[in-house]
Amino acid sequence: MPAIASRMERMAPSGIRRVNEKALAMERAGETVIHFEIGRPDFDTPEYIKKAAIEALRSGDVFYTSNFGKMELRQAIAEKLKRENGLDYKAEEILVTAGLSEAVFAVLAAILEEGDELLVPDPVWINYRNVPAFLNAVPVSYELKEENGYQLDLEEIRSKVTAKTRAIVLVTPNNPTGGVLCREVLQKLADLAIEKNLLVISDEVYERLIYDGTEHVSIASLPGMKERTFTMNGLSKTYSMTGWRLGYVAAPAEYIPVLNKFHQHNTTCAVSFGQAAAVVALQEEGEEVREMVKEYQRRRDYAVKAINAIDGLSCLSPKGAFYIFINCKALGQKSAELADYLLENAKIALVPGDVFGPGGEGYLRMSFANSYENIAEGCARLKDAVETLKKETCR
Repeated sequence: MPAIASRMERMAPSGIRRVNEKALAMERAGETVIHFEIGRPDFDTPEYIKKAAIEALRSGDVFYTSNFGKMELRQAIAEKLKRENGLDYKAEEILVTAGLSEAVFAVLAAILEEGDELLVPDPVWINYRNVPAFLNAVPVSYELKEENGYQLDLEEIRSKVTAKTRAIVLVTPNNPTGGVLCREVLQKLADLAIEKNLLVISDEVYERLIYDGTEHVSIASLPGMKERTFTMNGLSKTYSMTGWRLGYVAAPAEYIPVLNKFHQHNTTCAVSFGQAAAVVALQEEGEEVREMVKEYQRRRDYAVKAINAIDGLSCLSPKGAFYIFINCKALGQKSAELADYLLENAKIALVPGDVFGPGGEGYLRMSFANSYENIAEGCARLKDAVETLKKETCR
C-alpha cells in the first residue's frame, strides 16, 4: 500500500459528518431520523438568486473568472461591508473564495509558520483546530464558558499570549454555542491585539442570524483594527446557499495577493455563474432573510423551553446562529456515548460537544435549522429517551 503523508494524521475527520453518515445509513435501512446535526439552513435559496444564476448560465457566464473574483462581486461585498458592518474596504481588499472553508485555509496558510501559535476558542468549529495542526502550527485553546454567557475572558487570553502567538480566532456568532461577543469585550480584545501586535481572524458567517435585538460587531470596525484583521464571511448561512460555495476574505490590500496564491492553486476561482448570482443577492435582497430569521427565532424559543423542561438537560438561549448547546453533564455520560444512544434509540441526530474541543465535553449541539414540526417531534423524542436512559441507569 502506498505511504500516506504523516501530516494527514494531524487532521481529524469531521465528527459532525460522522454523525451524519451514521444517520444516513440508518435512513437507508428504513429508519426515520430527525436531523439536528448539520449546520445547513433548511430553507431553499431565494428564488431571485436562483433566477440570476440561471440567467448567467444562459448568457454564457460559464468560464473562469479572475482568480480574485469578479470585480462586480468584490465591489458589491465592499458596499455590503460598508452598509452593514461599518467597514471601509475597497474591492482590491477583498478575495472571493470557494466557501468560507477555503478562506480559513488560505488565511492560516498565509500567516502561520511552523511552530507559530494560534489562539482558538474552545469550543469551536473544528477547522480552526485542524488547519493549524496540518500546517505544523499550534492551536492554543481559550475557553468559552456557559457560566460567562460564552463571552471570552480577556485575562485568560492575555495569560496565553507568548512570543510565538501570531493571531487570535474569533467566531461570532459562535458555532457551536450560539454566543455573540459583545462590543465591550471586543474593544478590550482589540486593545490587547494592538498591544501585543496580534492579527485577528474574525469569522462572521452567522452575523445576520441574530436574535433578541443582539448587536453584531465586526472587530475590524474598531479603531486600529482594520489593518490587523481578516474579516471572513460568505453567503451560505444568510442566503441559504451552502452548496453554492461562495465565501470571501476582506483584509489589508498587501495580504490579498498572498491569499490569492493559495486560492489560485487550490480552486482557481469560485463558480462563475454563482458569483453573478451573489451580486444580485447582495444588492437586491428582499424580505427573505428577515423572514427566515424570524422563523429561526420561533423554533429556537420552542426548543429552548422544551429542553430546559427535561430533567437532566439544560441550555442557554442562543443569541445568534442556529445552534443550541445542550448541557447534559447531569446525565453522567460522555457526550459521544449519549449522542450515539439518542441516535440509535430515539432516532435523533445530535453532535457530541467534544467534536468542537475539550470544552465541549458534557454538551450536545442541536441545530434548529429544521422544521418547527420536526423540532417539536425531536424534543418529544429527546425527553422520552432521557427519561428511559435515567431509568436504565438507576437499575
